[in-house]
Amino acid sequence: MNRILKSIGFCAILTLCFASCQKVSVPVKTELTPDVFPQNTDQYAQAAGPVYVALRGNISVEHFFMQSASTDEVIFPAYGGNWYNGGEFQQLHYHTWTKDHPGVSGEWYWTSTIIGLANQTLATLQAAEPEGTAKQQDLAQIRMVRALAYFYQMDSFGNVPIVTVAGDYAAHPNKTRSEVFNFIESEIKAALPSLSSTTGQTTYGKPTKYMAYALLAKMYLNAEYYTGTKRYDDCIAACDNVINSGAFHLEARGTYLKMFYPDNGPQTAEFIFAIPFDPTAANTLPFRSQNLHQRYDLPRRLVNKYKVNFTPDGAISTLPTYYANFNDPNDIRNKQWLTGKQYQFDGITPVTYTTTNQSYNQFYTGSDPNGALTYQVELTPNIVLRQDVGTFDVGNDEIGWNMGYRNIKFYPDSTSLNRNMKNDIPIFRYSDILLMKAEAILRGGATTLGQTALTLVNTLRAERTTSAAWSTVTLDDLYAERCREFAWESWHRNDMIRFGKYESSWGFKTDANPAHRIFPIPTSAMQLNKALVQNPGY
Repeated sequence: MNRILKSIGFCAILTLCFASCQKVSVPVKTELTPDVFPQNTDQYAQAAGPVYVALRGNISVEHFFMQSASTDEVIFPAYGGNWYNGGEFQQLHYHTWTKDHPGVSGEWYWTSTIIGLANQTLATLQAAEPEGTAKQQDLAQIRMVRALAYFYQMDSFGNVPIVTVAGDYAAHPNKTRSEVFNFIESEIKAALPSLSSTTGQTTYGKPTKYMAYALLAKMYLNAEYYTGTKRYDDCIAACDNVINSGAFHLEARGTYLKMFYPDNGPQTAEFIFAIPFDPTAANTLPFRSQNLHQRYDLPRRLVNKYKVNFTPDGAISTLPTYYANFNDPNDIRNKQWLTGKQYQFDGITPVTYTTTNQSYNQFYTGSDPNGALTYQVELTPNIVLRQDVGTFDVGNDEIGWNMGYRNIKFYPDSTSLNRNMKNDIPIFRYSDILLMKAEAILRGGATTLGQTALTLVNTLRAERTTSAAWSTVTLDDLYAERCREFAWESWHRNDMIRFGKYESSWGFKTDANPAHRIFPIPTSAMQLNKALVQNPGY
């Protein structure tokens, strides 16, 4: 976790330095002026701390739901009214969100706050830190965090304003997506020479040259969608910079799942850039600043099996269309899923739960509704809106709560005393570099390093399955491979749009409006910045 998490105590200093495009009318009064803080290496790190904490903020909740519950990867139904939340998850599923949707506001606020804090930190360090290599590296790292936030904002909202000056609360109009793309690209290229090429403990959780190349590759792979111009050879070149470094390698089949365990961290050979989490260092800024996957992912009736110290909600699952990609019985990635009848870790003893006939099935019509019933927990594949279609409700009984296959890639943290986990969340992994390069080649880019799309995919699959290597590979094959590899890592919306699948029907969703590839600018942002223009279709 290095000095990032140690810097959290300073975070409250900048909590009023909110978003680009947000006005703060209350004057900030503090005794921390540049002549007293920051004044040394440790204090420079503390000054940068709020940016990294802000990045942790919404990544496992609002961002995850916006990127995944708007696809066939994740569905979050109501359970007898529980989790209906004004229809926010129903709207994500049906693509009927509005500019007042809480997730839309959350995603905008999160990314804008990172940008605003980065602007403030850059100004602080520029003024206080002495010239030299260390200063240039510190500034480059913060610029890269800001570039990542702008990437997320551009990807989610399309045309967004660009603000780079601390304390600039003027009304800035939207820039076109191409202009934002070009700005992010220029920022990454400007930062690259000053970023470290060191990997491991000393740079873990901070941007390095390889994080910069990975972000460039992600941008170039999507460039035709973002800007109308294909950049596949540029994507390949960015990937090659990571590949040629020799700094990363694929985790073996036997350790793939362990990448996402509570004890993951700088020793994880595939992590190019990850966000560290520590339950003891959460909730300092006005963000969640928590990894809450176990709260949403783990079924309630498996709490004893996984020995977690709280009752999980276990409310989200996947749809059969997404799970259908996991069709190779020899693939280790299947084991991230909980499906069918549940057993203890010995594989023999059933996991059972005792309830009543009516609590098991709220539509029970027999003569003994309060009679005791012990059943083996079984997760079923289909989501059925048994209670009410209009409110997206499967029912508040054992049958309803056990609908849908569950993903526990972010393996439950039995050491946590609450819902928060210490599992670090990867943003860029080496496997993504290989698959992005393979896809760029399939889409017309030139082969390099003697690697073809087929050899790249087979290189990955050799560490994931004992099945035979593929003899051919298509874009649809690659899409399915990305589904298997990056489940629950918040890339599926990005992938579905690029592969032309976002307007398809899945679950209960039939919307095919391409305007919904981006979200509306939230009402709160429009009120604060009168120069903003709403996205088409909203």
